[in-house]
Amino acid sequence: MIDPLSLPIEPGCYLFSDDEGTIIYVGKAKNLRRRVSSYFSRHDLDPKTRNLVAAIAGLDFIVTDTEVEAFILENTLIKKHQPKYNIDLKDSKSYAYIHVTDEPYSRIHVARGPDGNGRYYGPFVSARERDDLIRLLKTTFGLRSCRRLPRRACLRAHIGSCTAPCTGKIGEDDYQERVRRAEAVLKGDITGLIRILREEMAASAGRQEYEQAMELRDQIAALEGLRERQHVDRQKTYNEDIVNYIVSDGTVFLMLFNACRGSLAGKHEYTFDETEGFLEEFLARYYADHEPPEEVILPEPVADAVVGYLSHLRGGRVRVVVPQRGEKKNLLDLVRKNVEIGFFGDRIKLDELKRRLHLPDLPVTIECFDISHLSGTAMVGSMVRFLWGKPDKRNYRRFAIRTVEGVDDFAAIAEVVRRRYSRLQKEGGELPDLIIVDGGKGQLAAAGAVLRELGVSVPVAAIAKREEEIFVPGFTHPLPLDRNEKASLFVQEIRDEAHRFAITYHRNLRKKTMAP
Repeated sequence: MIDPLSLPIEPGCYLFSDDEGTIIYVGKAKNLRRRVSSYFSRHDLDPKTRNLVAAIAGLDFIVTDTEVEAFILENTLIKKHQPKYNIDLKDSKSYAYIHVTDEPYSRIHVARGPDGNGRYYGPFVSARERDDLIRLLKTTFGLRSCRRLPRRACLRAHIGSCTAPCTGKIGEDDYQERVRRAEAVLKGDITGLIRILREEMAASAGRQEYEQAMELRDQIAALEGLRERQHVDRQKTYNEDIVNYIVSDGTVFLMLFNACRGSLAGKHEYTFDETEGFLEEFLARYYADHEPPEEVILPEPVADAVVGYLSHLRGGRVRVVVPQRGEKKNLLDLVRKNVEIGFFGDRIKLDELKRRLHLPDLPVTIECFDISHLSGTAMVGSMVRFLWGKPDKRNYRRFAIRTVEGVDDFAAIAEVVRRRYSRLQKEGGELPDLIIVDGGKGQLAAAGAVLRELGVSVPVAAIAKREEEIFVPGFTHPLPLDRNEKASLFVQEIRDEAHRFAITYHRNLRKKTMAP
């Protein structure tokens, strides 16, 4: 039996476990006894916290000297145990970075995420701005973009946009100095770099090294053009993050903008269940993996311990600002506007799909299956997942068909549906709000039979390719939807993504079987 009154009134961390001894939640508190007692004495808990309390079978705690130490320990414990009921900080959009590799002659290129060596800059919200910047850096500083150094000079070397380290024309030290200057631009220090280049240009001209001086002049011109194109308040000498959110139906939709010296440098989007103190938990979790800037702009105050924790992580003071008016309030409003557009722009599609398919609930999570084969060979299945109207690519699944011989799309659909939802049942995973299969009444009947067999009560629909007709159980004829109305177009979009994913897998398998 759990007795919160046995806990000390000191700061620290508490760990809830279920009846199997698995840690399901880690929290921190200024007063352990008071905080843990609140779980069992309050009657206004949100649904997720009620489910947590119902699952608690054990309690452990660790006392710390200060509340800031409790923040530090909490993040260590969360990373270690991965508790089910803590916020799962998965960025719901993946933006590209500029990657400078850690090699003798560093390569600069676009990368999807920071998962290798070297340095990463970004993420960049605008692909056009990112590509323009990387093109300018490669051309201005003559940096290579090839995966491996070739044995002979490429076209970029011949036209003068690469210093061609592959030919030995430039030494490693000189090349890396160019890399450092490109990285200075990526860090936002364009003015300081221009000043250095002007001094070097003057020195080169004084030594009558006119070719070198002309190259430096061209670099300065390119950088000045970049500085003029960027709409940046250059009076800002510090970095800042701006956080805002909207809570809807127990879900938090949050965005965090990174501003580098006044210029938007990146955007992160998160969705997670609403819990008490979710903003403070988000800040603690996010900045455990990202260096805090000098200033964080928030829509509401947070505890002093949070500010102290961020300052501890940064190794210097972090200002937390809650503006009521002026430029910073405008920034908060801008982030909120992006939350509304980014997360709720697709809400119309979901509402329309619910209405036109007569669904009992809003189809927040949709899973769609497709089968691909070539004359019955290398038959594969795919499943794509859409969350709040957008592809949730981390949860896509591929299936190599195991039990079906020849061409039998009905049996193949039945197999992948059975494998998907029997596994979810076994693992206690969350079922979708809607299941879609590519095909007509036959595929629909096959999927429906499996779902009934498994006891899975989830609405299911099928879409036939030729006329884009949508079928649902209990109706002999397709639903009276025009193929160009919102609900139908949304189903087509999901089906097309499932088909693309299946075709890609099928082609990869064929390449493997055809390889010598």
